[in-house]
Amino acid sequence: MSVIIYHNPRCTKSRQTLQLLEDQGLQIEVIEYLKTPPTAHELKEIVSKLGITPRQLLRNKEAEYKEHGLDDLSLSDEAIIAAMVRVPKLIERPIVLANGKAAIGRPPEAVLAILE
Repeated sequence: MSVIIYHNPRCTKSRQTLQLLEDQGLQIEVIEYLKTPPTAHELKEIVSKLGITPRQLLRNKEAEYKEHGLDDLSLSDEAIIAAMVRVPKLIERPIVLANGKAAIGRPPEAVLAILE
């Protein structure tokens, strides 16, 4: 099984989720999304697999959230995705993809559901 994690090594939850995946003995592709951000197309696929809106994938506690005017609730999904591509720090983390599904590792155990 192919497993991808969009990972930030400075984030505790991301490190815990990666460790949990490693403990499962899985082959994991680690993408440090701050260095290699997902494209708009990849983000649309992730949001679709998560079953959420782009706004729900935004980290709204980051300073960049307000700096980029993302608190404007009238912004389109396209505008929100474009902002996450430009400023990947705004993407909630970690995101795990496996079996054609996606999960956010908050809590880390949440990703176990998509591994079956």
